[in-house]
Amino acid sequence: MKRAILATILVAVLGVCQAAEGNKTNSEEERTMSIQKTYQFIKDAKTYYLATVEKDQPRVRPFGTIHIFEGKLYIQTGRKKNVAQQLLANGKAEICAFKDGKWIRVSGVLVDDPRREAKASMLSEYESLKKIGYSADDENTMVLYFQPGTVTSTIYSFTNPPEEMKF
Repeated sequence: MKRAILATILVAVLGVCQAAEGNKTNSEEERTMSIQKTYQFIKDAKTYYLATVEKDQPRVRPFGTIHIFEGKLYIQTGRKKNVAQQLLANGKAEICAFKDGKWIRVSGVLVDDPRREAKASMLSEYESLKKIGYSADDENTMVLYFQPGTVTSTIYSFTNPPEEMKF
């Protein structure tokens, strides 16, 4: 009798653990799909606008680099630029891009990734950056990723409800 009760408890515990693991996997799949959908929208738009803050003044400028590396969404800039200094002082940023009657807003915290591997991966997708002097080995090339857990990406249109993704 005791063995039957223990076996029933064990089966129940294993079922709960498997369900929790299944939710974790599903959540990770949703995160990956959200990052990919965000990346593809911005990549297809070609140009996006990055908003940062300098003291109490918002700053916005066009960008064109977007990349996925190690499951994170990355952008690239020059470390000598004002935008780099603004992001190092306050990583909170927002991206906005428009294509085919829809627009996307991506907000989150950008984090500097000084690793050579991250820079090399970005430059392999954007060979044109090498032609203007960026290198994985220089001190100027800067890549930043959106810190996981801080990102809200929303696709809007005038004809459909907003599609919000978090990752």
